[in-house]
Amino acid sequence: MPFRTKRIHELPAPSDGVRVLIDGLWPRGVSKANASINGWMKEVAPSAGLRKWFDHDPTKWAEFQRSYRAELDADPARLGPMLALGRGQTVTLLYAARDEKHNHAIVLHEYLTRMAG
Repeated sequence: MPFRTKRIHELPAPSDGVRVLIDGLWPRGVSKANASINGWMKEVAPSAGLRKWFDHDPTKWAEFQRSYRAELDADPARLGPMLALGRGQTVTLLYAARDEKHNHAIVLHEYLTRMAG
């Protein structure tokens, strides 16, 4: 599977392959000089409105997933560069959220994996 997820605050590893930040905002506490990323694709992040509405509230998780998938469905071309990166190499989707079970990286990982299928 070419796509993986990882918190940007975790140490980089050789198994990460290409490391791409997928948050719409630069993560707090991470310096750009020490981020160890290969790119920042903020265009694949949820819209600012959806991000603010969700506010990392697990009770909104099911609706957040539906809404984010709908945003991705509305503009699938924005995922083209990410899918191209995933051909033949590992791509680690980096995110800053503390909750490792309820965040947009999980939804995006599932979506990209299905598209690359």
